Amino acid sequence: MASQIPQQYAFRSQKQLGLVGGTPSYEAIDGFHKPETTTRTYQYSPDGKVFAYAVPTGVQIIKAEDGSLIRELPVPNIIELGFSPKATFLSTWERPVRVEDGAQHKNLRIFSVDSGEEVFAITQKSQEGWNLQYTSSESHAVRLNSSEIQVFHPADWSKGVVDKLRIEGCSSVTLSPGLNPSIAAFVAEKKGAPAVIRIFGLLTLSSPPTSQKTFYKADRAQIKWNALGTQVLVLTQTEVDKTNKSYYGETGLYILSAAGNFDCRVTLDKEGPISDFAWSPNSKEFGVVYGYMPAKAVLFDQRVRTLHDFGSSPINTISFNPQGRLILLAGFGNLAGKIDVYDRRSLARVTTIDAPNTSVCEWSVDGRFLLTATLSPRLRVDNGIKIWHCTGPLVHAQLCEELYQTSWCPTSPEECPPFPQVMPVAPAPSASALEHAKPVPSKPAGAYRPPGARGLAAPSIFKREDEGGTPQHRPANGNNGHGQRYVPGSQPNGHTNGDREFNGRGRGGGRRGGVPGAHSPHINENGVAGGEKKIKGKRKKRDQTPREGGGAGEEVEAVSDPPPAPVVVEDSLPTPATEGGNLDPIAKKIRNLNKKIKAIEELKEKTKRGERLEATQLKKMDTEAEIRKELEGLTQLVATA
Repeated sequence: MASQIPQQYAFRSQKQLGLVGGTPSYEAIDGFHKPETTTRTYQYSPDGKVFAYAVPTGVQIIKAEDGSLIRELPVPNIIELGFSPKATFLSTWERPVRVEDGAQHKNLRIFSVDSGEEVFAITQKSQEGWNLQYTSSESHAVRLNSSEIQVFHPADWSKGVVDKLRIEGCSSVTLSPGLNPSIAAFVAEKKGAPAVIRIFGLLTLSSPPTSQKTFYKADRAQIKWNALGTQVLVLTQTEVDKTNKSYYGETGLYILSAAGNFDCRVTLDKEGPISDFAWSPNSKEFGVVYGYMPAKAVLFDQRVRTLHDFGSSPINTISFNPQGRLILLAGFGNLAGKIDVYDRRSLARVTTIDAPNTSVCEWSVDGRFLLTATLSPRLRVDNGIKIWHCTGPLVHAQLCEELYQTSWCPTSPEECPPFPQVMPVAPAPSASALEHAKPVPSKPAGAYRPPGARGLAAPSIFKREDEGGTPQHRPANGNNGHGQRYVPGSQPNGHTNGDREFNGRGRGGGRRGGVPGAHSPHINENGVAGGEKKIKGKRKKRDQTPREGGGAGEEVEAVSDPPPAPVVVEDSLPTPATEGGNLDPIAKKIRNLNKKIKAIEELKEKTKRGERLEATQLKKMDTEAEIRKELEGLTQLVATA
């Protein structure tokens, strides 16, 4: 069964502003005329009946239901908007500028939604916490101005400040909900003095605080009241972790009652920062996500007794749906974006949703849908909105280029139907959700090839063996058998006497080594590199003498053809050594036979690559069986000795 109230949502992108109706059609509101210019911000009223948005020339106020225009405010350059709880007043904030006559620029203005008249204006330099905080009945409005708490009566703005309280060093205040509102004021730690949180009654602001608590390691605080306004959670945080265990500083969580009859620190059993915390709508329990990854999630009651441990997982967000029936645990930001939904009654997992790159995640007011979105500039690709049913299916998807803002249309809790006893059935997905669910064929990513080599067949030496490439046997010690470093795919240096003579780098040569890829020296008719001395006669004759099992043809081949890829043949048996490290005659013979087998294997690799061999090389390959037989006999002789 679908939700009984329409799930409207709004979105703001670089090119458009839109109002979209909810399930089941998810169609745009017909009566809403999209602005032709760029929209800077928008805001719903708390009851969801009024919608306001700011364009460079002013502010438009419309009915959220059909998009019809209520009023237009000719106030340019507005950056922020905010409604009072009953949508009686609209607050606007613009960047402060210098006025010509030297007077202060009153950049925070309050307008009457019904008449459009400006009823109040003050100076507010900071954009953080710019708006006034109203009681639910709009009887009082509160703001913090330079360590001074100021109270106003919205029914008569002309009276100005009707009550005030100065608290030195006060950095933030939070007004509680409920019928008997209180104010929580936080003073940060400074010059060895501990931080303190004080709670004052709004109507008795000049009286001593009803509750307070001091603590250290608190440079700033995040304050959350429960829905009844009877208890408050305070998350403290330092700028720097002196133990160097966390980049984000040290955190601590405290709970206080507004009446002053209970306060304590929330003791957590895992080391690490507190990622998130949230009150349940029933005001009797709260959840905390804490600890190094994978973080823990634990549910506490109002007396900080553990109700349930959800275990450890990669999460940093916890949220209750408005009815308190479902609990969301998710990992956003630099985490994978997995969302787990739990049933509060059975504490069993209902579903798991995969929502990567999520910037915004909100419950719908009826608690049956989740809105997730990827926003700019957090991520400039794959921007869009997805709506999920609480049981897991994707019911709507909308892609937007450079999406900046999106949110549900709020509704009064009294107008929402109660959450059913059993999990509701997901409605049919929209056409966009079905299109988004289709698998997109992805082209397999191959190896990178430079532009000059694209469209050509890759040489066999650069292919893997399963693609028909040349087998590459890398030695275990990282060398190619000639005392040089082994580089896969490179041509080895100095495999034969002919190589050394050609490069001019024999043991008696002038240079000890070469740089791969460097320009080869000029070889004169005497076989000497330019700029080097001639090789002495005896040394030259020695270098030209063929090795055992080889012939002169090998030297010619080495000059005419590139040297083969390095091939390593494991010895049939480790060469035995006598005491003192000297080899006996049998061991020397075994070593020489292994060298011959290795040379034959190299010739076989040349044959596989289609290279032409000399007659002497073919003759050497014919002796393989004889050499292996002799090697086997010597091996048995060594084994029986």
